[in-house]
Amino acid sequence: MNRILLLLLLLLSIPASSQIIKHSTEDNDLKLSALPYYSYGKGLGLTSPDSIFQLNIRFRMQNRVTYIDEEDEAPAYDGQIRRLRLRFDGYVGNPKFLYVIQLSFAPGDVGEVKDGENLNIIRDAVVFYRPNKRWNFSFGQTKLPGNRQRVNSSGGLQLTDRTINNAKFTIDRDFGFQAHQLNEFPNKFSWNLKAAVSTGEGRNVTGKSDDGVAVTGKGEIFPLGAFTKDGTYFEGDVVREKKPKLMFSGAFQQNNNARRTGGQLGDDLYEKRTMKSVLLDGMFKYNGWAAMAAFMSRTTSKNAVTYDLEDPTLSNYVFVGDGFDYQLSYCFKTNYEIIGRYSIQHAGQDIQTLAPNTKQYSLGLTKYIWEHAFKLQAELNYDELSYFSGDTKNNWYFRLQVEIGI
Repeated sequence: MNRILLLLLLLLSIPASSQIIKHSTEDNDLKLSALPYYSYGKGLGLTSPDSIFQLNIRFRMQNRVTYIDEEDEAPAYDGQIRRLRLRFDGYVGNPKFLYVIQLSFAPGDVGEVKDGENLNIIRDAVVFYRPNKRWNFSFGQTKLPGNRQRVNSSGGLQLTDRTINNAKFTIDRDFGFQAHQLNEFPNKFSWNLKAAVSTGEGRNVTGKSDDGVAVTGKGEIFPLGAFTKDGTYFEGDVVREKKPKLMFSGAFQQNNNARRTGGQLGDDLYEKRTMKSVLLDGMFKYNGWAAMAAFMSRTTSKNAVTYDLEDPTLSNYVFVGDGFDYQLSYCFKTNYEIIGRYSIQHAGQDIQTLAPNTKQYSLGLTKYIWEHAFKLQAELNYDELSYFSGDTKNNWYFRLQVEIGI
């Protein structure tokens, strides 16, 4: 009799527990706009019996091999774990109070260990307050509301890496405060506003306090309504939009008294520089077709080149200039996708003798096994470098990559 009563109690408890866990998971699965990511599923989740604590665990990995042929250099092969990320997110006490932690372990993510610098294992460590579906407030280290390709996870890219312009002009991650207002609707005009005040020094920086901060603002509009499954946060139309979808966005940042060549990224400058960045994007998707275009630029208040006061022969510079990216793709019903991309980059007047103008042509083929969460990628890339002296240089590479994650 006791066994029967115990079995009945267990059976009665299952629906109630499932109801709590399902509700909490759906709450937490609402988009965290300050830290977008591509995830076909919801990772591996744990919820406490009283539903006051939730932990989701995700990982992703990119393995690649590349054949490189650079002019005046011997051809070479390169095989590496390009990215290896572990992410934890959830809430404590109430689904309105969320946290996200993302760690990176691949050599390309962590970077070279240098004397006096911190190890770059921590990518994101941020606390969110989300009072409702329209507002997100955050404090900590995470991505700034910058250019579309940087805001997208590297796991949501169509090609094996971002563009040459993203590499030079992106504003990346920083530590500070952010506020996002979201107004996205499936079938009518939608818009988002995002703002951030941050240190301007990038991630994992300590011992470099000053009076300069970075101020960032961004606006996004969706004239035909929001994309399916937050489709602005991954490239290509893998969900095959049933109606045309369109997005335009613009961001501006002023990074006061920045210490590094790229603001939040790069090597140390010999003198501080105030930088201004303009980042514009457009995206279109419909029935397997996807098109993207982007403009990025950076300027400085003073000459972009800085010199060592003790040894004027030593110098370093802010990469100023501008660039355009154009990308077009089609995803077949078999989940094979062909992608073409063209990028052009102009070095600014201050650094024309130090950095080349570059054109980049990329052609890719992707097989989506489990959307962007599990895919096989092949890419052929060709670069044309034009120097101030009139010299030119042509480089190319072919790459195979496997992406997998949960």
